[in-house]
Amino acid sequence: MKLTQSRGWTLPVKMGFCLLFLAASFCGNAQEKIKITHGPYLQAMTDSSVSIVWTTNKPATAWVELAPDDDSHFYQKERPKYFSAANGLKKEGTIHRVTLNGLTPDTRYRYRVYSQEVLKHEWVKVQYGEVVATAVYQKKPLTFRTNGKPGPFEFAVVNDIHERNPVLKQLLGQVDFSNTAFVVFNGDMVNSSLSEEQVFRGFMDTATLLFASEIPMYYARGNHETRGPFAAQFPEYFPGNTGTLYYMFTRGDACFIVLDGGEDKPDSDIEYSGITDMDAYRTEQAKWLRTIVQTDVYRKARYKIAICHIPPASGWHGNQEITKKWLPILNEAGIQVMLSAHEHRHRIQQVSDAVGFPIIVNSNNNIIKANIHDKEARFRIFDPAGKLVDELSVKPK
Repeated sequence: MKLTQSRGWTLPVKMGFCLLFLAASFCGNAQEKIKITHGPYLQAMTDSSVSIVWTTNKPATAWVELAPDDDSHFYQKERPKYFSAANGLKKEGTIHRVTLNGLTPDTRYRYRVYSQEVLKHEWVKVQYGEVVATAVYQKKPLTFRTNGKPGPFEFAVVNDIHERNPVLKQLLGQVDFSNTAFVVFNGDMVNSSLSEEQVFRGFMDTATLLFASEIPMYYARGNHETRGPFAAQFPEYFPGNTGTLYYMFTRGDACFIVLDGGEDKPDSDIEYSGITDMDAYRTEQAKWLRTIVQTDVYRKARYKIAICHIPPASGWHGNQEITKKWLPILNEAGIQVMLSAHEHRHRIQQVSDAVGFPIIVNSNNNIIKANIHDKEARFRIFDPAGKLVDELSVKPK
């Protein structure tokens, strides 16, 4: 057999070198230690529960250790463990979510997350690797406070960031997190849903760095989060407190209803390639909405606030669906203000014959800073430079 020369190597020698290089690369990757790649961050906070989410670079089991926020060192005694598990089995994977239930309202806790690599799982035999965890030795453990605190509180809202981390940092840089109860991401934080790395690189690593490990974040999904092959995984990273992407939560005297407006065009539109079923999804939410506004929790709240990325309005299909299916229920239920986004411009839609409450449509370059107290709920809108753009106040009922 005749050998072809290539830069001084015969073909078999060159192939051997390549195979050796690939083998070395594989071994190097196999020997990489497990690490926490993103998070942890807080989701679905209520008076008595919270979900904690993080990711690792290798498949692992996961758990959270919880301690009271007292003078004891985290290492003083063994702390109770809460596992990422379902149906009696610990979950194995790289995305980890642990939900803590039975917590005391308005109480601060310390926590630490753990992941243990799963090297092999064959039949009933599981081979484990190393454990990785957040630090509690040379730095203070992470903390959170459950909802349920009476009295005034503040929160902030941003939307339509579309992976612009510098803008997100500039807007959140105006927030005093020591006095902020939570942050709302009101949709379209990404351009589309392509991968886990895009979510974290696009905005969530920034959020975790600034606040999300210790201050809860609530997410109202936008239409851009529904687009792309990774869209179906959204609930794994941003779970609601009900197992759905529409839910209700309370804080102080306020009750918040978070709705998922879905896509803005008809399901038959060529842009969706037949993958959406948003009309039925919005009908499903309408049925839930009729039920939730009849609960004592909602009725007794002195402030009733709706959050939805797409506002009710004439125009595109999504707006009209929301207007037709949800607006009559919200009007009858006495919603006092809706916080929306989507339009990439600022406007406040005042009360009209058709809409019985004002709607703040927040720009993609502004932040809403809200202050809720017993006399009024005040919503102030600021631009990236911190200049006051507009404001709205509503009275309690």
